[in-house]
Amino acid sequence: MKLTRNLDKITDKSSYVSLISEDNEIRIYYLTDDIVRIRANFNDDFKEKSYSLVSTFYEDELDEFFGNERNRFVPLKYDFYKTNDRYVISGGNLKIEIIESPMTIGVYDSYGDKIYKSINDVGFYEDSNGRIINKFEIKDNDNFYGFGEKSGDINKIMTRMINNPMDSMGYDPKHTDSLYKHIPFYIKLDSDSKKASGFFYHNSFISEFNMGKEKSNYWHRYGSFKADGGDIDLFIINGPMINDVIERYTFLTGRSALLPKKSLGYLASSMYYSELDKDCDKAIEKFVDIAKKEDFPIDGFQLSSGYTNYNTSQGPRRCVLTWDKRRFPAPDNFFKSMDEKGIVVSPNVKPGILTLHPDYKKFKDNNMFLYDPYKKEEYIGNWWGGYGAFIDFTNEKTRDKWKSMLKANLIEMGTASVWNDNCEYDSVFDDDVMCDYEGEEVPITRNRVVMSNIMCKITNDAIKEVYQNTRPFVVCRSGHAGIQRYAQTWAGDNFTSWDSLKYNVATILSMGLSGVSNQGCDIGGFSGSAPSEELFVRWVQNGIFQPRFSIHSASNDNTVTEPWMFDEIKDIVRDAMNLRYALSPYLYSLMYRASECGLPIMQATFSLYQEDPNTYNNGMDFFVGDSLFVSNILEEGQNKHRVYFPGEDEEYYDFYTKEVYRGGQSYDFDVNLESIPIFVKKGSILPISKTKLRNLGNDEVKDLYILIANGKNNEFIMYEDDGKTYNYRNGDYLKTLISLDAGKKTYINFKKEGKYKSSIENIDLEIINKEKSPYFVNIDGKEIEHYLNKRLFDKANEGWYYNNSSRSVLIKYANLDKDYEVLISFEEFDLVGM
Repeated sequence: MKLTRNLDKITDKSSYVSLISEDNEIRIYYLTDDIVRIRANFNDDFKEKSYSLVSTFYEDELDEFFGNERNRFVPLKYDFYKTNDRYVISGGNLKIEIIESPMTIGVYDSYGDKIYKSINDVGFYEDSNGRIINKFEIKDNDNFYGFGEKSGDINKIMTRMINNPMDSMGYDPKHTDSLYKHIPFYIKLDSDSKKASGFFYHNSFISEFNMGKEKSNYWHRYGSFKADGGDIDLFIINGPMINDVIERYTFLTGRSALLPKKSLGYLASSMYYSELDKDCDKAIEKFVDIAKKEDFPIDGFQLSSGYTNYNTSQGPRRCVLTWDKRRFPAPDNFFKSMDEKGIVVSPNVKPGILTLHPDYKKFKDNNMFLYDPYKKEEYIGNWWGGYGAFIDFTNEKTRDKWKSMLKANLIEMGTASVWNDNCEYDSVFDDDVMCDYEGEEVPITRNRVVMSNIMCKITNDAIKEVYQNTRPFVVCRSGHAGIQRYAQTWAGDNFTSWDSLKYNVATILSMGLSGVSNQGCDIGGFSGSAPSEELFVRWVQNGIFQPRFSIHSASNDNTVTEPWMFDEIKDIVRDAMNLRYALSPYLYSLMYRASECGLPIMQATFSLYQEDPNTYNNGMDFFVGDSLFVSNILEEGQNKHRVYFPGEDEEYYDFYTKEVYRGGQSYDFDVNLESIPIFVKKGSILPISKTKLRNLGNDEVKDLYILIANGKNNEFIMYEDDGKTYNYRNGDYLKTLISLDAGKKTYINFKKEGKYKSSIENIDLEIINKEKSPYFVNIDGKEIEHYLNKRLFDKANEGWYYNNSSRSVLIKYANLDKDYEVLISFEEFDLVGM
């Protein structure tokens, strides 16, 4: 074992502080005011070669590979000194204290509150099996969130979790571990201080988190991180707010991609359509036509891998980057036809190549596979339909060849979207298999989990090379830290059950807390039998708020999950999907926000109300953005639904009736199958389309409705661009800063930036104001007409009306192509004494 029990030597190296303990070295770096890096070296000699990080303060061996994705910053200066019993490193908002014997490292914020402290004797060590371990102090009432894609309750205190991506089809949503992602990052919320901090272990080996499940009486209560190799390379991130932590973590690993607007639409899918004997293309086109005839919005079709069926010597098998010409006689015509219908097609691509593949020799001759060092040839393992070999994406020449094949066999046929699937590499179970690792040649254990990230980067690059001004739309099932830079993700092949509906919410929220804002779960369930009518309705009603909205299935009872599958409830399903499309101006603005600062689209309630302990274990309710509070019905047979409203000083308004509810309290609601309990909190600014949208890629918002809950100052950036190209990078965007200045004179200011020409022609404002009706309303300095009759107001092009039922002000006017102000006077007016 390699231990670090006592501090033998400490040296300030000017750019870092070096700690020597029993021949092992730990280096401490100050990155920014709120990020420090503690790296204990056991295996890597402090080599900098990362597929995960995009922000670095040093040269990295992969800088050329990432190009302008990498951001180089200047690290923070620090002070280093010794007190009577400890060494101190201080800089920015963090202070590090090091005790010599037994050696411990503590990290504190500027108020002296402890963020992190290693456990004496066993804080940093490598065991006799070559596994590296970091143990750190925790408290019984700490709360732990994130960890990437995980099942079960959202708070992971007293749990042990494995980071080892698996093809987990039909997984138990409460207990299965691991799922498909490997993101060794978590957020701690201290119940005493109410402060949050983040911890990113920059390590791509299979690893394990123990968050207090293990206990030894010889040491302080502890949690631990254990990995099969590499170094303990820990980035500690100060808050104190959860969203501060997420912003700083995504500064390190990258922000979510600004995907095409269509990625927020309904993405249809089913294995059924690509498994028909012939003419699958016509069947899919017919499906889209049915959706339009049934008046359902739709934007995409995720094409399952059945299109790659190839008649081999052992019968039909899935052969990647080929086309079954009985099913798809003319792929280019199919893509063209779907594009004319407004549908983006995302063909499924897998990184395993069957030995029966017609081009297997071509792959092999180009040395594209992982390597078996004992047989001195490509590694052969289990794969779909038999045995196969696996693409080594850590090899530069392989990447170039794969990119060329991907372009020729898919992208150049007419699609700018690809669905990367089955890229967990869990079937490569032999840890001695070798990968190139940019010429270094190392065992697959180091890079198994990064293969999906590299695969998605290559896919993005290939699409950009073919369609230079088109934003790629890549979907991926697996992923390591940083996958958000390249792809929309989903939680794999879930099982059709009420538990999946319920616990998948926490899975999505955990991904958002781990920097992956654009995540979803298959609506209706992928495996198992068809959902019941009630389960399907509730799943859609919940799914419309997920960043990724896809109904997908491979049911084992010969059914196909589609929006109209139950004729009796299809109107309810359509209404829910219409609500999602109406919310698209808000959702697209949140996707833009995620691309700028990394914040989730779906947010856990404790992310916004970490002062409220009643939210700490809530993985069912959530916010969309900061304004829309959703408390969906996730249990079977409910006619009563209890909602806890977070934040003691908060006020919420029913989205539909505008009835008010107080924060810090629970209320019981009567519900039926049509109920979607959603609320806006005081100060909310919520842009919604009044134009009926059927396709986000082609339809434009002409009439915009903005719901504003008066009573608290706030602001929101509504983002617009063409939703397709990179023109926004040249200023062809429109950011409208909508600010609310609440008071007896309430001001709503619209300040615009960018040269994009908005499609919005008319604006309707609804300002909830329970106390009284306005005295007057001005728009851009001009007083507009007051209507006391709703029928006359509805017929007018401009004016205002006070709705006494909802106690809200309705204002309508033509959109102004400039900065302007809306003034609503709630001043005292004595009608009798005038």
